[in-house]
Amino acid sequence: MSFDYKMVLVVSRDLKLSPGKLAVQVSHAAVKCALDSKENNKFFNKWYREGQKKVVVKCEDLEHMEFLKKMAENEDLTTCLVRDAGMTEIEPGTVTCLGIGPGPNNLMDKITGDLSLL
Repeated sequence: MSFDYKMVLVVSRDLKLSPGKLAVQVSHAAVKCALDSKENNKFFNKWYREGQKKVVVKCEDLEHMEFLKKMAENEDLTTCLVRDAGMTEIEPGTVTCLGIGPGPNNLMDKITGDLSLL
């Protein structure tokens, strides 16, 4: 099956998170982006109908993540920065994940296509 739309979830490689903590943070970003985009994103319904493809990638650090967020916003894509509550592994307010989309593959790749898969 081929997908024309996806959501990209970006994690900073400089964070030292356990696999479980990482999974939860990525899940927070995916849910928030989906909910935010459902009402005001022209791509949501197409993405949802074709199976809600999600890709998890890694960036260098928070500065890189904020740069990617601005790029996505300039393309009118939904974005979401996840900040941790600080109850387990990291300090309160630490940005753990950036969600982008959903959007068309070509547009998403323009922003995140050079990032490595996690």
